This record gives sequence, structure tokens and C-alpha cells, in this order.
Amino acid sequence: MKRKDQIPPASGKLGVLIPGLGGAVSTTFVAGVELVRKGLAAPVGSLTQLGTIRLGKRFEHRTPQIKDFIPLAGLDDLVFGGWDIYEANGYEAAMYARVLNRDHLEPIKGFLSGITPMRGVFDRRFVRNLDGTFVKKGSNLRDHVEALKEDIREFKRVHGADRCVMIWCGSTEAFLEPADFHRSPESFLEALDRNESRISPSMLYALAALESDIPFINGAPNLTVDIPAMVLMAREKNIPIAGKDFTTGQTLMKTILAPGMKARMLGLEGWYSTNILGHRDGLVLDDKDSFRTKEESKLSVLEHILQPSLYPNLYKNYYHKVTINYYPPRGDNKEGWDCIDIFGWLGYPMQIKVDFQCRDSILAAPLILDLVLFTELAQRIGMGGIQEWLSFYFKSPMHKEGLYPEHDLFIQLMKLKNTLRYLKGEEQITHFGLDYYMDLEED
Repeated sequence: MKRKDQIPPASGKLGVLIPGLGGAVSTTFVAGVELVRKGLAAPVGSLTQLGTIRLGKRFEHRTPQIKDFIPLAGLDDLVFGGWDIYEANGYEAAMYARVLNRDHLEPIKGFLSGITPMRGVFDRRFVRNLDGTFVKKGSNLRDHVEALKEDIREFKRVHGADRCVMIWCGSTEAFLEPADFHRSPESFLEALDRNESRISPSMLYALAALESDIPFINGAPNLTVDIPAMVLMAREKNIPIAGKDFTTGQTLMKTILAPGMKARMLGLEGWYSTNILGHRDGLVLDDKDSFRTKEESKLSVLEHILQPSLYPNLYKNYYHKVTINYYPPRGDNKEGWDCIDIFGWLGYPMQIKVDFQCRDSILAAPLILDLVLFTELAQRIGMGGIQEWLSFYFKSPMHKEGLYPEHDLFIQLMKLKNTLRYLKGEEQITHFGLDYYMDLEED
């Protein structure tokens, strides 16, 4: 792994390959990048574009912007492509999504209209509430992988992109339990050759990416790249992988509120969460098997933040409920309600109520940008395998087997920034602070 002066600069075009190119999140991301490039909007929500990083001691007052501190690819380097199961171009898809208004879309209509999807890989067994009309023919899994790899080669040739990152922005797939054939690259490839029915479309995209030496990021809660077969393949080929399920909306609130409760040793009796949303995401999650995949991701957050095994008197028996309701009129403007029953000194009960009326794609778009830029940096440096330092962006962060995932938003951010400091040879920030007040030098 290269550090400091050994980090090669970002040069040339960076291809951003998106399964689910026509979705609300994807079109909001692509349109947003173009608006920022044209100076028509600000990249609010993006750590890579607006965030700073403290270096050294507080009295040194060294706080550069992250994009000036670490050699990230520039926005002008990004070129976009991907796959979808519907044929609409970027402008048509963005208009259908109704996330961005015409004042934002019309100035970049020509750019968006020129972004057309490649035929997607689709299997209705994994997304029952959609009926793809623009899909690759046939059912042979290896043929699908080879077709995706050919798409990648053609995209790189047309756009002159010498490096790419693939990020899954497609639908949540039906719940899958890990199987024996997921344990190794060899067993997975054997299962692929016999058209194993438990290999999902997202796994085919991930395999095509890894076999094309392209990093893969999973933005959904699907069982995709977080299986030993993919992890081992990524490590052997020294390719970054990251995931899963973007932290937006209601779960973002949980990663902010739960660490605060735990820090002050306030107890939890129960946490009831419900959501209403429309659009394709809401329709997909109206299927019980796709919802179960999302539910598993959402439920895991509190367990790992609160650590009930360490604090049984505060968290051992709390009740946690998550529901999602499809409500077409709401579209992408998701609403999350949280009713939180807590207790404090001497066990006296209190309540917290949160009504987060959020715009899901507006929250997700800057995460995609950051993940693409940071993951490409990892590839350039030689940081293959699981990128746990990017846990900041995910509901169910990938982690090494035998470790628990880190869900605390503030610890995640410290991990991310300390990784950047390490890569540039800067001192780690621990917030120790006593050295400002005490003479700690040895006699």
C-alpha cells in the first residue's frame, strides 16, 4: 500500500458504472454532479467536496479541505454509464423520478439525454414487484457475466476511461441466506456454471466487476459482495470492495441519536420505526422478501451501537420494530417516524419522537459521489479487499470475519479521517488533550 509521496495522482477519465442507472438515486447523483460542474448548484452533503480534516495539534490551526489534502479524482474526470431494466435515458428517468425540479433539469437536458442505459440483468424471483422490459436475453449465468464484462470494455473504449468503479444503485433483492457455495471463489464459480438458482443479479454484476479488475460498492442491503467467495476474490486480486446499504433517512437518525443515548448511559425500553415512501423503492419493498432484506439491515444498527451484552441493565430487553409502507403519493419524499421510549435516573421514563421528512435520493447522492472517489483512491493506492474505513456511508458495514461492525456515526467518521491521515503520514487524532495542560515529558 502506497503512502504519502508514493500515492500516484488521479489522471484520466474515471468511469462510474451504475446498475440501476435510471433509478431516482442514480439520476439525482448524475444530474447533481453535472450541475456542480457547471456551477449551477453546490455539493451539499459531500464530505469529499465540502469537508475538512484537522491535522496536528489544535494550536497549529491546520484544517485543509479533504479534496486539497488527499489526491482524489476531480469531478470533471467523471464519466457515467450503467445498466437498467427500463430503457429511459437520463433525462427521461430523472423527469419520471420527480426528485429534481425542471429548473435544475432543463439546463442539463442535453447531457442527461445522452446517458442511455445498457440492458440490465434481471430475475424476477429476486425483485417480484418489478417487470423489467429492457433486459439481457437468456438464463445462462456465465453468459450474463460475460455480457456485462463486454459492456464494461465497450464503455471504457467509448469514453476513454482507463479506470472504473461500479456502484450498485439497483433495487433491494429478496432475502438470501448465505449458502455453502458462497464460501470460496471455486465453489461459487462452480455454482455459477451450473446456473445455481440462489445466485442473484447483483452477484453477477459484482463478479463481472471483480473479473474486470474494477472495485465494487454495494448500495443496497442485498447479499452480494459480502460473502467469503467475493471477499477472497477481491483480496486475491487486490480490488477494493465496500458496502452495504447507504445510510440515509431513518437509519441516519439512529446512528446519530443512539450513540448519544449510550454516551450518557440512558436506558432504552423500545424503539418503534415506521416509514412511508413511494416510487420504485417503495414498490419493491412492498414485497415481503425484499422488505426482509431491508429489515435485517435496519435492525442491526441498534444492536451493535448499544452493545446490550456490555450494558444489560440499560439495553438487554429493549423492543425494536421497523416497518415500511408503500405510499405512492409520497414519491421519493420519504417520511420516517420514530417513537423512542427511554429511561433515566432511578428508572424514570421519558420519550423522544422524531418525524424526519427527508428526500431519500438527495441524502444518498452525495454518498455515492464520496464512495466513488474514496474507493478509486483505495484502488490507486493498492488497498484491496474490504474497505472498513468507509463504514461511515453504510447501514450494514462490511468487516473482517470475527469482528463486529462499527455503526456509531462519530466513530465511523474518526476511522475515515484517521485513515486519510495515515495515508498522508500525518499524526492520528485521538483527542487526548491532557498534553495541553500537563507536563508529560519524562524526567
